[in-house]
Parts: sequence; C-alpha cells; structure tokens
Amino acid sequence: MKRGENGNGLASRWYPETLGKRIRDIMARRDRIRFIQGDGLEVMERSAACQDTAYFIDPPYTVAGRRLYRYNEVDHQALFKLAGMARGPFLMTYDRSDEILELADEQRFEVAEVAMKTTHHSRKLELFISRDLDWIVEATLPLR
Repeated sequence: MKRGENGNGLASRWYPETLGKRIRDIMARRDRIRFIQGDGLEVMERSAACQDTAYFIDPPYTVAGRRLYRYNEVDHQALFKLAGMARGPFLMTYDRSDEILELADEQRFEVAEVAMKTTHHSRKLELFISRDLDWIVEATLPLR
C-alpha cells in the first residue's frame, strides 16, 4: 500500500480526488452501512429474509481469482442460490464465463456486460448480475 505500483502509493490504483469523494460519500451514509467481518455466505444466509438489507457481492472471479487472491475458492453455486433467496436487492460483479452465465440463467437473474479498466489500464468487460438491471445506463451491453 505504501509503495504501490511503480512507487506511486495509493495513486497507483486510485485517483486521490475520486478516493476522497468516495470516502466522504460513505461517511455521509455511515449510519446506514454496516461492515461485517466474516463468512459472506453465512451472513447472507442469516439475513436473507430482511428486505432492508442490500448486498454488493464481489467474489474472487472464477478465472483471475486464482492468480489475484490467496483465499479465492468460493462455492459460486451456493452464492447464486443465496442471492436468489435474498429478499433485499443485490448487485453481483463477475468475470464472463460460461459457468457464471449458466448460474445466472438458472436463477433467472438479469446479466449485463459493463466496461471497466484493469489496474494496468487495459479495457475489459465484466458482468453485472441482479434481479433488475433497469437502472444501468447506456454504457452497458445487455446480454439478455
């Protein structure tokens, strides 16, 4: 963190102005946000019946996760089933793979491809998955 990529510290991955704005936005909503350290699948299972709980689900991706994270093994099928049981809204992000598209289809979730930039500034597409993606702007490429 201190050195970052090429000795640029935080600026190697985040623009300081953007990071500052995001931190201020979180602070303005801090009474509505709760971070829980633990097993995300267990937390989702315990809170699935709560309509006032929203989930941002960003698991290690099926392809790059093995390379990027020490703890990268996730039961993706269980995660999709729990998301399907959740009464509150959710947004999942994933890499594009046949396995993930099949799991989304089984749960009848909507899927869209969204342009993103990697840490090396190359452009890639990642998946947004939810029950309802009507809010996504024109910058996305709907798959269904």
